[in-house]
Amino acid sequence: MAEDRRTRRSRRALGAALVELVLERGFTALTVEDITERADVARATFYAHFRDKEDLFARVTADLLDELAERLAPVLADSAIGFTGKPVLEMLRHAREERDLYRIVLRGDGDGKPLQMFTDACAKATAEEFRARAERNAVQPRIDPELLARVWVGEQIAVLRWWVEQESPSLPAEEVVRMLLDLALHGRYWASGFETPA
Repeated sequence: MAEDRRTRRSRRALGAALVELVLERGFTALTVEDITERADVARATFYAHFRDKEDLFARVTADLLDELAERLAPVLADSAIGFTGKPVLEMLRHAREERDLYRIVLRGDGDGKPLQMFTDACAKATAEEFRARAERNAVQPRIDPELLARVWVGEQIAVLRWWVEQESPSLPAEEVVRMLLDLALHGRYWASGFETPA
């Protein structure tokens, strides 16, 4: 039990050190020694858990995704049809709490691999949810759910990155969600100020 706690503490310290140092120096310039020194963890401990700094970044990103999925599960179950905006609001809240980690992932640090992991995981979960909603409501999607999920997730990631990069967001999370919900329900033409053609 004490060993597990020690292991968790070491992994958390290494992850926190990685995030701090990437924000300070960028990922490319970092060495494992920099990370272990900042985390106050022995190099042998690092290598007991991770192959290299890329492996650590991948693990930190996977943990972030697991945490996000856990937080989204109850709000996704909230509505059979969806389009409540609650999952996006929960994601924005999570991003605000883990702002620095979201920033380095969404910026594409680490040769873009963590960003690709994040995008692929979100798109896969979203496509599954779109398919399940269509089935629950006996509707036939007009656009392939994989493509639809990629479009939706791409928009969310662009908004999320813009939002977390601001020291003080110009729009509160609830307002961002309301606008994204309007966009989802009415479309880009309507959002641009035009009336939908008859």
